[in-house]
Amino acid sequence: MVSRTTHPVIGTRSLNRATLARQLLLGRAGMSARDAVGHLLGLQAQNVKPPYYQLHARLAGFRPAELAGLMESREVVRMVTMRSTIHTHTAHDALTLRPLVQPARAREVGHFRKGLVGVDLERLTERARAFVEAGPPRTMGEIREELLTQWPGADPQSLAVAARCRLPLVQVTPRGVWGRSGQVRLTTLENWLGSGRAADAAAYAAADGPAGAAAAVDDVVLRYLGAFGPASVKDMQTWAGLTRLREAFERLRPRLVVFRDENGAELFDLPDAPRPDPDVPAPSRFLPEFDNLLLSHADRTRVITPEAKGRNWAGNQAYRTLLLDGFLAGLWKADAGVLTVELFAPASKAAKEEIVAEGELLLAAMEEDPKTPSGRWSVRFGSIHG
Repeated sequence: MVSRTTHPVIGTRSLNRATLARQLLLGRAGMSARDAVGHLLGLQAQNVKPPYYQLHARLAGFRPAELAGLMESREVVRMVTMRSTIHTHTAHDALTLRPLVQPARAREVGHFRKGLVGVDLERLTERARAFVEAGPPRTMGEIREELLTQWPGADPQSLAVAARCRLPLVQVTPRGVWGRSGQVRLTTLENWLGSGRAADAAAYAAADGPAGAAAAVDDVVLRYLGAFGPASVKDMQTWAGLTRLREAFERLRPRLVVFRDENGAELFDLPDAPRPDPDVPAPSRFLPEFDNLLLSHADRTRVITPEAKGRNWAGNQAYRTLLLDGFLAGLWKADAGVLTVELFAPASKAAKEEIVAEGELLLAAMEEDPKTPSGRWSVRFGSIHG
């Protein structure tokens, strides 16, 4: 048996370029928004606009109306999946990824057990499902009030969290649609997608024996590597918010290639996945807050240098970020007709010209401010805090 210590070492810049290639950030891809959302296994979506900015950075000719149309036609949905956060997923992935992470969501309820004394969680699940499916989509406050009629002595917030964790609740449109606004209203994934897709979900659940469950996990491991690899077991566990994925990687080891990073950690990858030369140019890109690129590895040095670590956050606030030469290099905001770029370090004239050109492209495609006449946006360098 070959020793694992003989695996070739892959350097940080090589990891960076490989990840950017999988993330469609070495050059804008000519694929549809729906295909891109599927390839990336969803888009982080705590806020409404980030999924749109994520696709603009990755797709040629993308316009917000394309993703908005997918939202309205229910081909993509917003719901809690990985890491207990809201993601935008294709309908297919919503049906398959939510069951994968459901055990973690169910365990999450345990953190609220003090507020759920005397509450039968199975009955709570049935009651909440019947309530959200019986009428129009409900607000979380309405769900909470309904559950309080059955368990008046329970903690209201704990009841709402339990319903959110135990049911696959979708944030229905117009929430999440570009250029529109709407209160968060919820119904079950099956109810939102309709009877045909609900049958797909039932078939998926029926196949959820030990062999079926293992095959489902293996499929997601392979897809994760296709979108985020090369990656370690810990990397994928960070992305998914799950533990105990080592067994799946070991099952798949014969089908994968294995590297070591510069610290000796074992990294897995698909044999035919792109691993560009580390000197391949990487274009500047404007990314939203919570972009998946910055959140989906345990070791993020492939994108975030030690000097930049922690600079895209302040408390619980995430900033919009700028990539330069493939690495986190600054922050940005767009306001009052001006896109402001704050660089972490001095940049060359050529690099600044590239940033300005990319910023102008973003503004032309994405920024819609009725107070700013068309073509009057500008890009400047300075502090995003004014």
